[in-house]
Amino acid sequence: MPIQVEVWGDYACFTRPEMKTERVSYDVMTPSAARGLLESIYWHPGLRWVIDRIHVCSPIRFTNIRRNEVKDIISANKVKAVMNGGVGELYLATPESIQQRAAMVLRDVHYVIDAHFEMTSAAAPGDNHGKFQDIIKRRLERGQCYSMPYLGTREFTAHFRRCAALPPCPDELKGTKDLGWILWDMDYRDPENITPIFFRAELVNGVMTVPPPDSGEVRR
Repeated sequence: MPIQVEVWGDYACFTRPEMKTERVSYDVMTPSAARGLLESIYWHPGLRWVIDRIHVCSPIRFTNIRRNEVKDIISANKVKAVMNGGVGELYLATPESIQQRAAMVLRDVHYVIDAHFEMTSAAAPGDNHGKFQDIIKRRLERGQCYSMPYLGTREFTAHFRRCAALPPCPDELKGTKDLGWILWDMDYRDPENITPIFFRAELVNGVMTVPPPDSGEVRR
């Protein structure tokens, strides 16, 4: 059962994993970012979101900004030690850990996400496609969400609504554009070895088609 969700915002950053220090965004929204955005609108253990296509409805524009980021992380070993009765501080002091980093981000972004959902083994006996479809449509029409959707990073808030009609493709995106290798999603099947999955993306008249995971286009 297909769902079309229109999303837009002032800024977006879908970070390239090969950039180690400074953030650099992909040209377009990644399938994993689209999945996370839809899950913030409606998540249920009985369904799994599958991204089919991403329509780019505005010209691709980059800008450079400087962002305050926290450079430290809380050690998992420290958390375990405190849970077992040890002594430690389970917080980060922002004034001590903050640092400024440059970022190349997208501006004035506008997308339409084509997606569908599949039932999972965690679905209850009373769950079905029609029930979930109705809930999702109501949430989109009312602007409801479990957490505020964002465009790559939490400070870049996403506006969303149910797509009634596809916006026209920008003139400069007409034709075919090779986007290179893009993150498809993360493989969480083995919690001890979470691995990234990539695919060779192409923008055809403003539309990026996302291959299914069992296709030969997806590489681990």
